[in-house]
Amino acid sequence: MVWRIQVATRLEAKKTSVYGVDGEVIEEYRLPPIFSLPVRKDLIRRAFLSEFTARLQPKGRDPLAGKRTTARSWGVGRGIARVPRLPNGTAAFISFARGGHAAFPPRPDRRIHERVNKKERAYATASAIAATAVEELVRSRGHVFSSPNIPLVITSDVEEKIARTRDTRVFLEKLGVWSDIERAARGTRIRSGKGKMRGRRYVEPRSVLFVLTSLRKPLALAVRNLPGVDVATPANLSVLHLAPGGEPGRLTVFTKEALEEIAAKYEVTGI
Repeated sequence: MVWRIQVATRLEAKKTSVYGVDGEVIEEYRLPPIFSLPVRKDLIRRAFLSEFTARLQPKGRDPLAGKRTTARSWGVGRGIARVPRLPNGTAAFISFARGGHAAFPPRPDRRIHERVNKKERAYATASAIAATAVEELVRSRGHVFSSPNIPLVITSDVEEKIARTRDTRVFLEKLGVWSDIERAARGTRIRSGKGKMRGRRYVEPRSVLFVLTSLRKPLALAVRNLPGVDVATPANLSVLHLAPGGEPGRLTVFTKEALEEIAAKYEVTGI
């Protein structure tokens, strides 16, 4: 499906460099018009919340949880509170008693998914893609890099010939983005709270996003286990990848072929 986006501003063409397998600049590349879109943080935030809440599973409490008790109020005239009590005088049933029911428990009929229009979601995704070319936004997210070209564009030979993680490290050091992966490794910590017991033991910062033509390419398999790294394709690229936490400007590496697919998916025109 092709999304047609029209804006009432003049789109200025942006250029970047294309890197080869040896980490050297091969050519200058003119970015597609989508990278000249204005960054709409409000739409990106809405689209992120919509896609994030779509993954949540509705849950509810047992309607009789905390209410299976023989506690009854003793009435008035005893000089004590008129709360339901067991025969031994222990308060029960009420929400502020030990073992009582929850005051406002989760409800299965509560709407937790924030819905967004299709065109609005498409514009938010396109705007998040454009934010990857704004150096100020990328640095404000906390990314650490020394490359003068944002976003980074590589050739298709890179995702075919680099198949080992140690070779990937050498290549990313030449590009100037390996320091951001080291930042994510240093920032990985153990989660505080009960999430440690529920399969969410570690909190890992987001680092480099690789947008490749396929998830089974050798480069995709080589980088997928690096700290904070995500791999996506133009088909499944979303705001969850481009703006973690709803904040646009993620440090991203595109392949030239992936950019051509994105340009064919989003037709952007200005005045």
